[in-house]
Amino acid sequence: MNIEIKKSIKPVKYNFALKKMEKRLEELNNNKNCELIWLLEHEEVYTGGTSYNKNEILDKKINFIKTNRGGKITYHGPGQLVCYFVIDLKKREKNIRKLILMIENVIIKTLKDFKIKTFSDRKNIGIWYREKKSFKKVAAIGIKVRKWIAYHGFAINVSNDLKKYKKIIPCGIKDKDVTNLINIKNQNYKSLKNKLIQNLISSLKN
Repeated sequence: MNIEIKKSIKPVKYNFALKKMEKRLEELNNNKNCELIWLLEHEEVYTGGTSYNKNEILDKKINFIKTNRGGKITYHGPGQLVCYFVIDLKKREKNIRKLILMIENVIIKTLKDFKIKTFSDRKNIGIWYREKKSFKKVAAIGIKVRKWIAYHGFAINVSNDLKKYKKIIPCGIKDKDVTNLINIKNQNYKSLKNKLIQNLISSLKN
């Protein structure tokens, strides 16, 4: 299994990342390049997936980009760890539901290493944390599959500005809130990237 691991230090523009993933998808499909796992932060942007509604944008002045990934509207910015991938499902099971389940388990397992207990929800895709009697989203998942190659990925809120979510209805969910890891447990998350990569590669091998 040949997977390139890429870690961007400086924030990456959303459209730049999307073009890079789509280029890699075509190269992978034509056997001209390998699979990719890419960890980064984005410059501040709001993106809407294929099922978002315009009424989920509460502040019309936001920097908004409509994209082709699955899901609704979300926020990206400094302090949020984004994990993109370009993975060939033709080399594995052609099962999108199984892929999403694998991603959920990778995030849950990784956060467990930091003594944070999270869970997935079949009705509301993503990873959730229970805070007393309320449930708060800590990671969002949005993928696209083309030519049986999966790309886009997921984002984990680490230390991002949660006030930014007040300008939208995050993921189209009105009755639940958003949180980040620092709010849940104020500790060092420098090893998060490496643990995430280890768990993701391990799951892709199985």
